[in-house]
Amino acid sequence: MDVSQYLEVFIDETNEHLQNLNTQILELEQNPDNMDTVNEIFRAAHSLKGMAGTMGYKRMQDLTHAMENVFSKVRDGEIKVNSAMIDTIFQCLDAIQEYLDNIQGGGDEGTNENAAIIKSLNGFLSGEAPAADAADDAKAAEPAKEAPASSASDSGKNKWKEIKFSEEQVDVIEAAKKEGKNVIGLTVYVQEACILKSARAFLVFKALEELGEIVVSVPSTQDIEDERFEFEFSVILITDSTVDAAIAAAKGVSEIEDAVGGIVEDTGAAASAADDKDAEEEVTLPEVTTGSNAPAAKAEPAGNKPATAEKKKPVVNRTVRVDIEKLDDLMNLVSELITAKNSLVSAATADNEAANDVGEHIEYLENVTTSLHESVMKVRMVPIESVVNKFPRMIRDLQKKLGKKMELYMSGEETELDRTVVDEIGDPLMHLLRNSADHGIESDVALRKERGKPEEGSIFLDAYQDGNNVVIEVRDDGNGIDVEAVKAKALERGTITEEQANQMSDKEIINLLFLPSFSTAKQVSDISGRGVGLDVVKSKIESLSGEVDVKSTLGVGSTWTIRLPLTLAIIQSLMVIVGDEKYAIPLGNIQTIESIRPDEVKAVQQKEVINLRGNIIPIIRLNEILDCNSAKAEDEDLVVVIVKKGDKQAGLVIDELTGQQEIVIKSLGKYIQRSKVISGATILGNGEVALIIDPNALI
Repeated sequence: MDVSQYLEVFIDETNEHLQNLNTQILELEQNPDNMDTVNEIFRAAHSLKGMAGTMGYKRMQDLTHAMENVFSKVRDGEIKVNSAMIDTIFQCLDAIQEYLDNIQGGGDEGTNENAAIIKSLNGFLSGEAPAADAADDAKAAEPAKEAPASSASDSGKNKWKEIKFSEEQVDVIEAAKKEGKNVIGLTVYVQEACILKSARAFLVFKALEELGEIVVSVPSTQDIEDERFEFEFSVILITDSTVDAAIAAAKGVSEIEDAVGGIVEDTGAAASAADDKDAEEEVTLPEVTTGSNAPAAKAEPAGNKPATAEKKKPVVNRTVRVDIEKLDDLMNLVSELITAKNSLVSAATADNEAANDVGEHIEYLENVTTSLHESVMKVRMVPIESVVNKFPRMIRDLQKKLGKKMELYMSGEETELDRTVVDEIGDPLMHLLRNSADHGIESDVALRKERGKPEEGSIFLDAYQDGNNVVIEVRDDGNGIDVEAVKAKALERGTITEEQANQMSDKEIINLLFLPSFSTAKQVSDISGRGVGLDVVKSKIESLSGEVDVKSTLGVGSTWTIRLPLTLAIIQSLMVIVGDEKYAIPLGNIQTIESIRPDEVKAVQQKEVINLRGNIIPIIRLNEILDCNSAKAEDEDLVVVIVKKGDKQAGLVIDELTGQQEIVIKSLGKYIQRSKVISGATILGNGEVALIIDPNALI
């Protein structure tokens, strides 16, 4: 059987189970007697085992099987959870993650048997130190544990006996009997914890078809493939093999709880039922085939109406995994639609007579594009929960490694961001959290008490929406940043001069931490100190059109603030003219637009500034930055767009405003790599290209 078609589903499901296990085991560490958590862990481990077995990943199956055995004993009250067990289980999860990474990288789980971890897990079963034969003992005990709850004689589970045959089916069955073949009815029960139950059913069909021909399936194979069935199905098999062989073949498939069957002795009573109109409509004789085209006759068990069965399954497959490339294609279509709208706008404004004719069409088109844009955005938006859920485990590991007591508190995990952004923010957040754990939280407990802090350090990760942006804050109640230490390090490295150091504010000195290879750590460890981290954070966040800011008080703690746009594809912008070129400035950066007289521009340290309502704001003449001639005379009032980055402001001097417009951002790709001032381009309604100014880079 080719299981490659299930690989993507397997990877997604395994990732979800791993994240769930990490969360649940952290919970179990805090509450070792919580049986709900134990049951959840057991079910997840059991599902992972079955999935790995189905896909043929034997090593992962063995590892998860050993983990499942441990939690089976915990669930039965035979062994207790302790810290050593928790540590071993986390090692087990890391090993499963390694298998998964290998599978994603090359399609194979690798060669690591993880024998030491399995030996440790088996050691917990006996409550003793892991013994060499512990694994064998565990495996020997397992078949008895998974023995079926009932035998084939249990008629209550023989649902195949309730199948009503059509006349054609009776003819096929009777002909087979005359040839000396066995006609076997079989009902197969899939475990309720099973995730891929249709895949399990398919494997059962495959196993049975090696013994003979399936002539009836209830429900139909199509319904089984679409998972429109509960955790059981029945088949009629024509074979030379015995009932026991058929049952063994079905039960040989992973995650099959039980299989019961027997010989179909009499079809007379069933055949008479075929005369009934309803039965005739429900049951048809399929072509007898093998392989993936398994027989597909559908019959409902007696007393079970199809409509009732449908009502029980509204929650199946309610979520759809969409390839991000397909969403990108959809986004490009929206982009073209908006470009078309802008073309109509240009046509309407160019000719006043034509404006009356196309005005209504433009309004309709605008409504459509706005709705389509919002719909696509909703599809692309995902909670940041998928990224931040791995951090409690990381802090727990750092706590042990650093020998510090600390706790991570998270809020706003349900905050949604564009999928593209969510995929990219994991590393920056990890760096900031590791930084708080290593540099922030004090190692000296006595010092924390002296400062009036609890012995256990606190790290906070908060996310919330602020207008068209999402803000993520990483805070700690640790030592804070020692500005003098940063200044001394910068002087030592020659990053700044003594004169610059004397003129720099505390905030400017702290921002030196974002320079590449800059670190104040006194020794290099595997956690930090190599000067790689904060520069990565800054460059990654800015590549997402975001910004990162830090506030710190020595002895009190630090707050790192990341501000990200909700989406990267379509933005509101202010269209401006500089010289004879059109440019776009993202509206999210703009605070106000001011008209300034030339004599209001002053010089401070050889740089132009304006005094705007008591605030001294530097101005940037865009015509000089963009190397073009201004269309304005020197004595004309300046049009200044006040933009903001964090708590910094600047005034961008332009020639003319043309209005606000929704624009589609197009990447410049490899064509312009050096210019940080330009963040992209957009196509205007008349076909012209307007470059997009990046105020963050200018500031």
